Amino acid sequence: MIVLGLTGSVGMGKSTASKLFSDEGIPVYDADAAVHALYKGAAVPLIEAAFPGTTRDGEVDRAVLSRVVFGDPESLKKLEEIVHPLVREIETSFVEAARAAGAPLVVLDIPLLFENGGEQRCDLVAVVSAPPEIQRERVMRRGDMSEEKFEAILARQVPDAEKRARADIVIDTSGPIEDTRRMVKDIIARFTAPPAA
Repeated sequence: MIVLGLTGSVGMGKSTASKLFSDEGIPVYDADAAVHALYKGAAVPLIEAAFPGTTRDGEVDRAVLSRVVFGDPESLKKLEEIVHPLVREIETSFVEAARAAGAPLVVLDIPLLFENGGEQRCDLVAVVSAPPEIQRERVMRRGDMSEEKFEAILARQVPDAEKRARADIVIDTSGPIEDTRRMVKDIIARFTAPPAA
């Protein structure tokens, strides 16, 4: 089984590419979805203990938590020390289940793959990328985004040029979605084709 890491900087189209893999029947592990689930489950008491007042009605209040950790590297590190091991457990279970089911290819959709050393758990890495002006336009269309927040996110991420240089595959999302879909299908065909007789 091939484990393909899928990553990309904010606004590059990673979620779109991830959905295209899923649409083709490839098992996709979504690290962000895992965090969302943890914020309504196992992580809630741990986060409340570390950051009192950041949970409400049995789940993490993401807006409040974001205000607490934003711009505070120490708090962010403490949060990551709580959440990352739980996320890894979910990822490991996902990979084991896919392997047991005989999947030839799985995708690990992890935004901070390089930043957290996650590429070491992958056979190959695909980086989703687009020109900076397209990235900025996409990100600034989000209702909750400001220039300050965008710059803070970029500061935490490995630069796009470095990600592309470290990638085994680059998925360019600057064109129509059909172009991206074709690239995804080509990747799937390459890694799921039966060996030649």
